[in-house]
Amino acid sequence: MSKYKIPSLTADIFIFDDDFNFILIKRLNEPYKDCWALPGGFVEYGESVESAAMREAKEETSIDVELIDLVNVYSKPDRDPRGHTVTVAYTAKGDLSTRKADSDAKEIGIFSHDEIDDIDIAFDHSQIIDDCLKKAKK
Repeated sequence: MSKYKIPSLTADIFIFDDDFNFILIKRLNEPYKDCWALPGGFVEYGESVESAAMREAKEETSIDVELIDLVNVYSKPDRDPRGHTVTVAYTAKGDLSTRKADSDAKEIGIFSHDEIDDIDIAFDHSQIIDDCLKKAKK
């Protein structure tokens, strides 16, 4: 057992279409139950962050994705009320018409950037969405 406290590692996925509409899931569980969030979740031991991103996208949205780009790493110690969690965010493409809420997702929706000010967004995902849109539009 390590004497060091180690943050948890997660992956978040910004799945978008050619018009820059994107997928959000409504969270089934706490924290932020019933708030909208990017698909994502914890990286399992022995799994790469990239594989975790694709797995979580499939588990929560039923969409097979192709990762496009690494956006950023988000590591503020208080970004997740469960404890210090570091997330690696990716942009990804996939067929949005195959979407179906599954796993930890209560509901799934397609949004545009203009709509996110009118909904409750979990964690620091508003910032991640802004960064993903900037990266995707380059």
